[in-house]
Amino acid sequence: MAAGTGRIEGLRRIAVLRANALGDFVFALPALDAVKAAYPGAELVLLGAPWHQRWLRGRPGPVDRVLVVPPGEGIRPAAPGERSTGMAEFLERARREHFDLALQLHGGGATSNPLVNRLGASLTAGLRTPDAEPLDRWVRYVYFQPEIFRYLEVVALVGAGPVGIVPRVRLAPDDIAEAHAVAGPPGPPRVALHPGAKDPRRRWPAERFTEVADALTGRGYEVVVTGDTGEHDLVEQLAVAARRPVRPLAGTLSLGGLAGLYAECAAVVANDTGPLHLASAVGTPTVGIYWVSNFINCAPPVRSGHRPVASWTLACPVCGADNLAELYPARGNAPGCGHRVSFVTDVPVSEVLEAVFDLLDTSRPTRPDRTGLTDRSPHAAGR
Repeated sequence: MAAGTGRIEGLRRIAVLRANALGDFVFALPALDAVKAAYPGAELVLLGAPWHQRWLRGRPGPVDRVLVVPPGEGIRPAAPGERSTGMAEFLERARREHFDLALQLHGGGATSNPLVNRLGASLTAGLRTPDAEPLDRWVRYVYFQPEIFRYLEVVALVGAGPVGIVPRVRLAPDDIAEAHAVAGPPGPPRVALHPGAKDPRRRWPAERFTEVADALTGRGYEVVVTGDTGEHDLVEQLAVAARRPVRPLAGTLSLGGLAGLYAECAAVVANDTGPLHLASAVGTPTVGIYWVSNFINCAPPVRSGHRPVASWTLACPVCGADNLAELYPARGNAPGCGHRVSFVTDVPVSEVLEAVFDLLDTSRPTRPDRTGLTDRSPHAAGR
């Protein structure tokens, strides 16, 4: 690790590179809260994706403003229909911001550290693999580490101590209103199921989610099934197969509306994907289904309100290849076998049901007020 870890005086503007997906952003929130608490007078500018700009505009929290970084390999994919400025134009604009500090919370640094080093910031800090460019202050990127603590370790390099370890997303005024307009307010206690995930290896079979839905509706819970527009068929498949009515909600809510929906749920049961982490961050009890590697890095750090369930499958169900090898150098750092089948099918329905009914019987989730302005941010009193 590079020398120097103390607090920096006179910071006016801080850039943070974190331009990836929803769950990734949620994992970084405790670190962003820590930075804002340590430097409350500084503007925190997220170098993010278009979805960050849409979702965070006007939303209470540590991010003051979003500067959209152009798509590029190792930075972020292009959004559908996106017309982007080039990297040279972006860097020229970024240098005009006169950042006092640039933080790299994006990954190992092979492509992100050169970008951060070209922002023109007075000081840089972040993560680094052995082959990545150094920053002024850095900590080694090692794959197996809980993501929340990874980013807290980075911001500690600039004197930002943790103010909490649980990510918190605060609701915007329209979140609950949108959820009610689409799904109505909860009558019986509502439980949301989210059977999708972009990576098929993280998808629990849809028929298992159907069994969970049947067990919940059999006990009088209202069940809604969420998904994005690309998961419409999966959500409808579950709804049709269920023995009792469940409500399919695929592509019907914005990200804010989804947060509002989850905030009023008694529990959310989901694969390891962004909506699961969003549900946790709005204070809703969750049962998450994880592959063991992701369980280590991505499961919630607390068990008061959360029951992550792990699959211990290490070998590819199709060819038997060791799929930890691509992540863990001690196993040979071999490339993945390329098969994209579920690695979580060995999680039994009984284990998930035991977890969700334990949560429903024991949890007392905090409800947002009807304005959607309930504040769960650890630094809110200073905002």
